[in-house]
Amino acid sequence: MRVIVLGAGLLGVASAHYLDQLGHEVTVIDRQAEPASETSFANGGQISVSHAEPWANPKAPAKVLRWLFKEEAPLLFRPRADVRQWLWGLQFLRECTPARTRRNIGHLVRLGIYSRDALRQLRRDTGIAYDERARGILHFYTSQREFDAAAGPAEQMRALGCERRVISADEAVRIEPALHHIRPRLAGATFSADDESGDANRFARELAARCGERGTRFLMRHTVTALREAAGRIDHVEVIDGEGRFRRIRGDAYLLAMGSFSPFLAAPLGIRLPVYPAKGYSVTMPVEDEAMAYQVSLTDDEYKLVFSRLGSRLRIAGTAEINGYGRDLNLVRCGAIMRRVEALFPGAGDTGRAEFWAGLRPATPGNVPLIGKTRLPNLYLNTGHGTLGWTLACGSGRSVARIISGLKPEVEFAFMGADIA
Repeated sequence: MRVIVLGAGLLGVASAHYLDQLGHEVTVIDRQAEPASETSFANGGQISVSHAEPWANPKAPAKVLRWLFKEEAPLLFRPRADVRQWLWGLQFLRECTPARTRRNIGHLVRLGIYSRDALRQLRRDTGIAYDERARGILHFYTSQREFDAAAGPAEQMRALGCERRVISADEAVRIEPALHHIRPRLAGATFSADDESGDANRFARELAARCGERGTRFLMRHTVTALREAAGRIDHVEVIDGEGRFRRIRGDAYLLAMGSFSPFLAAPLGIRLPVYPAKGYSVTMPVEDEAMAYQVSLTDDEYKLVFSRLGSRLRIAGTAEINGYGRDLNLVRCGAIMRRVEALFPGAGDTGRAEFWAGLRPATPGNVPLIGKTRLPNLYLNTGHGTLGWTLACGSGRSVARIISGLKPEVEFAFMGADIA
């Protein structure tokens, strides 16, 4: 089939790769000049199955209220005159029950393990390199309350096959000696030896280049303006190319993988997607002091930050700001990240050369992405991955490629069906 993939981020490129592997003729369309130039540009870098506890959990409502008007809050909900934001917020609260949290963790862990395995297979098959590190992920806690609360989700993840071990503060420092500076403040940690890290942007661009060599077309600098329906199917996609010319592009199947912007293309078709942007921040800086710089990928659950080592660079990313589609940097939030980094790893990075970035994570209320069919028989979804786009990219791409091909997915997950509306 001729498959049109809308979006050249991690999810779009991974989908294109697996569609090509199944013998389809693939065209990828994106408004940017290069693949992975938006949400996939400078994310946290973690392949973190162990980070499957969603933002929507029983502890979240009280935290959101406590953080409501604090600029430095890890999760900041900034109320706007935006009906979509408020509807999303109400759905988020509905997902905070213990039963829904357990269900969502189950979906995310199963897809995450499958995706991590798919990434490893892809790496073996292609030899692709992206500053990858297979040293596990260490979740550390400087709050006893947060450490105690981690035990339940960790136990559920272990039961699902994600080995997230609860360890002492001393063992955490043995795994990552750079934590010695804060050893007196450490309450404990969890460690997932099978998790990984790497540069998601480099991965996506390397994979896109390989897809191009095999015949996949990439129409960059093409802005998608509409999907047009006729006789109960998508007839064509409308775009404006880099020279400002209007074009219609036709295929046999269409995959919507445009992150936070997916709802705008789906809505005119009568398909309502519960996806809203959660703006995340990152800072990247060169290593200054190897003795103070971490080697293992880390998660600071209390401050909602992740730390990855990308070659000679340090990447720190996290927080979430529910505040519409603006991508301007909030300097207060950037400053809060830098203060936390300096408190944990003083002198590790060259702060004078720090580069800040903000991107719009496409979040669903329960963190479970939308993958699979819509009510239109030739329109498919791969969007809404929130903070786990890199973790779930290969598994999501492989699964949706199988669905488009009429094959059964290889993992148990809440794939979308014809009932979406």
